[in-house]
Amino acid sequence: MADVFAPQSQAGVMSFYDAKSSGPKINPKLMLAFIVLFTVIVLVLDHIAFSA
Repeated sequence: MADVFAPQSQAGVMSFYDAKSSGPKINPKLMLAFIVLFTVIVLVLDHIAFSA
């Protein structure tokens, strides 16, 4: 049996990303900085806790 391929409509994807949200607006660079800082803090605390 031959498979029939039909591409999905892109309209749904674009309308999802264009939709306005009422949540807080966070700068992606700031969020990345928080993630890196959190990772460093966890690694330092892990090193302190298990080095003894």
